[in-house]
Amino acid sequence: MFASWYDRQGPAAEVLHVGELPDPEPGPGEVRVRVTVSGVNPGDTKKRRGWLGSSMPYPRVIPHSDAAGVIDTVGSGVDARRVGQRVWVYGAQSYRPFGTAAQYAVVPDQQAVPLPDHLGDELGASLGIPGITAHRAVFADGPVGGRIVLVHGVLGGVGSLAAQLARWGGATVIGTVRRASDLERVAPAAVSHAVALDVEDPAAAIRAHAPDGVHRVVEVSLSANADLDNAVTALDAVIAAYGTHADRTELPFWPLLFNNVTLRLLGSDDFPPEARRQAARDLTAVAAAGALTVDVGDRYPLEDIAQAHDRVDAGGRGRVLVTVPD
Repeated sequence: MFASWYDRQGPAAEVLHVGELPDPEPGPGEVRVRVTVSGVNPGDTKKRRGWLGSSMPYPRVIPHSDAAGVIDTVGSGVDARRVGQRVWVYGAQSYRPFGTAAQYAVVPDQQAVPLPDHLGDELGASLGIPGITAHRAVFADGPVGGRIVLVHGVLGGVGSLAAQLARWGGATVIGTVRRASDLERVAPAAVSHAVALDVEDPAAAIRAHAPDGVHRVVEVSLSANADLDNAVTALDAVIAAYGTHADRTELPFWPLLFNNVTLRLLGSDDFPPEARRQAARDLTAVAAAGALTVDVGDRYPLEDIAQAHDRVDAGGRGRVLVTVPD
């Protein structure tokens, strides 16, 4: 099969190879997916770079955990009728060496989720890590119907999906952006109120829409927003954080304690299996109903995967995808 891989960590252009590898075969309880589109996440590039001192978990790694494609063969114990089924894939390279940056990817049966025919492969390849993280951030602490959910970084991959899921769940959504110039890009279908963090008093701007405080916070940068979150949360609120800019993040401990705030930290590779399965079911249902969209940014052919990784590392708008040749 045509694939990309790395045998050591380092800069994308130096360590990512593209060429032929043996076709993988599914084991018991697994399926093999003929990949059409592979999604690139920041976690994929961090593993490749050796972020935070991480080492090579396997001698060879095919990167990427997310994808869309078609099941072309199944292992023992899997319903043979799944062959030919369009699917979206999550967790392909989570505690496994070989991910979706290849013509074929093998995953456990339940991690290949049926993709409705009217949904495109690009959407399917964009749901995995950001979608399941967003679902966990919104729903891990119960339903959000009638609640006010504050989503920081609402234009980002996780933030955008979190806002849409929270709205689908019956919440009023307040979304934040870095600059006032970004407000016009916020989708009113998901976000009831948008606030720019570069205003003079962002806490007051948020409180104007939630005078009694917000009940849930979906947090993209705990180190940057801890004091702001403390200023706008209601009693017994939950701050669900999936990112921070300072590895050792300071918190206003006593104010948060007296407000009985729960801090939930989200590591996508280690969500409980049933939580991931429920997220996959809900994401598919919401997308099928037309209530979930993804901003796709740049697309790269598999042979240009190093450029795709550099694009993710540089930041920017929209989901980065790699297309896999037939």
